Amino acid sequence: MTGDERLPRVRGLSTWTTRRWLRVGVTVSLTVLALLGATGAWVLGRTASISDSLVDVKSPALTTSIRLESALLNQETGIRGYGLTGTADFLKPYQQGLAEQKKDIAALSALLQGDRAGLRDLKVVQDSVERWQERIARPIAASPAGAPSPLATERATEGKTSFDRVRTAMATQQDGLRADRVRSRADLADTMRLRNWVFTAIAVLIAVLAGVVFEALRRGITTPLERLGADARAVADGDFGHPITPTGPADLQRLSGEIDVMRQRLVQELDFSEEARLRLDEQSTELQRSNAELEQFAYVASHDLQEPLRKVSSFTQLLQRRYGGQLDERADQYIDFAVDGANRMQTLINDLLDFSRVGRVHHAHQSVDLNSVMKRSLSALSVSIEEAGAVITQDELPTLVADPTQMGMLWQNLIGNAVKFRRPQETPQIHVSAVRDGALWRFTVTDNGIGIAPEYAEKVFVIFQRLHTKDAYNGSGIGLAMCRKIVEFHGGTIVVDPEYTGGTRITFTLAGGLPEAELPSTASEETRSGAQPTA
Repeated sequence: MTGDERLPRVRGLSTWTTRRWLRVGVTVSLTVLALLGATGAWVLGRTASISDSLVDVKSPALTTSIRLESALLNQETGIRGYGLTGTADFLKPYQQGLAEQKKDIAALSALLQGDRAGLRDLKVVQDSVERWQERIARPIAASPAGAPSPLATERATEGKTSFDRVRTAMATQQDGLRADRVRSRADLADTMRLRNWVFTAIAVLIAVLAGVVFEALRRGITTPLERLGADARAVADGDFGHPITPTGPADLQRLSGEIDVMRQRLVQELDFSEEARLRLDEQSTELQRSNAELEQFAYVASHDLQEPLRKVSSFTQLLQRRYGGQLDERADQYIDFAVDGANRMQTLINDLLDFSRVGRVHHAHQSVDLNSVMKRSLSALSVSIEEAGAVITQDELPTLVADPTQMGMLWQNLIGNAVKFRRPQETPQIHVSAVRDGALWRFTVTDNGIGIAPEYAEKVFVIFQRLHTKDAYNGSGIGLAMCRKIVEFHGGTIVVDPEYTGGTRITFTLAGGLPEAELPSTASEETRSGAQPTA
């Protein structure tokens, strides 16, 4: 067979899966073992059959034939002595021999059942014995006792010849039985040797099958899996260009191919991620630069606008004081608009200046007791709190590592907004709480004011975004934007709770700088004081 003729067979075997290899291997192994087992069972049965025949038939038949010969010899001795002497005691061996003869012939007939040669030899013996008994034994035994029997002398030669025939028949029978027993023993020995060879072959085959199975598992499963594992470890260690080589049965080759496809996809994703990371780094760098420029611009613009705006405000106020009432009503209205616009512009610039300073100027982190910061904030808001009649309660607040100035701005804006956006004809109720949430502290500021609609929950944190006109509520719209910037600068988040409907609830988190800080079980206070809020 040429190489080209063998190639399709190799390719055909290479498409076999592990399950198919195992199924074929197990089937072949079980078939061979079943054949050997059947052969072994037959050999065992044959050995047991020959052994049983030898022990239960052949040897007992020979022994019984020897006993029968002894019984016949006793008969011949007894008849000969009775015929020569006429003494009745010589009949006892004869009579005993008759009984033993009957019993032995019955036993031989049963043992030789199915053995034609043995039954034929037994029939020859019986016929010879019957002729001797008919011609010699029974007539002499029937003679009267006390005197020698004339038949003994008369038929002495015939009796000797007749009994010699009995002896010859017995010898022939015993020779046949001995030969049969020898053949059985030889057959038993041959069968036992065959049995030993069969079971030796079974043991050798089992050992060979175990070796073949082990080698097949090593070559077909263990080695391919080890190679696949080595390739996978090489990829896991960072060598993403290392190929996964398909080896082993078809299903393991498919698995290797799928892993290699996954590796290639991973390489593509990593290349894409690396490109995206580089672009993101560039964008982040550009964004940081842009933010720094914007913050610097906001600070410079706010700072540089202070002087010209101060002049505009001063001169419009001088116009209002000097010429107020001297011009017509429309001129006074225009002057009022100019003064109000200059004042609001002054407020916006100051707020924008404060906003630009968050994270850039105030970044002196230290251990801050938020209870003390809250007291200072409430003191600064005492006027507006007193005018609104607000009731402010708080839990015991923790001590954190933070910027104290920014914490004061945070509390002033949150409490100031809660006081400012109150319901008409209703006493403002404001509560501040703090709970530990893993590595963070979660704070809530809850009031019973006018609330914030869910669709504006994000808009309120955008700088200069107002939900009301300046005539309804004063302020620049920068307070909550500043709160978000302060909280995010301290590694937290701030949101409006959309599920709270009894007013406004603002929740924010701050990093727990002092893990040992714990809240007492009962701690709250009510404060009434005043100051003007910044938002």
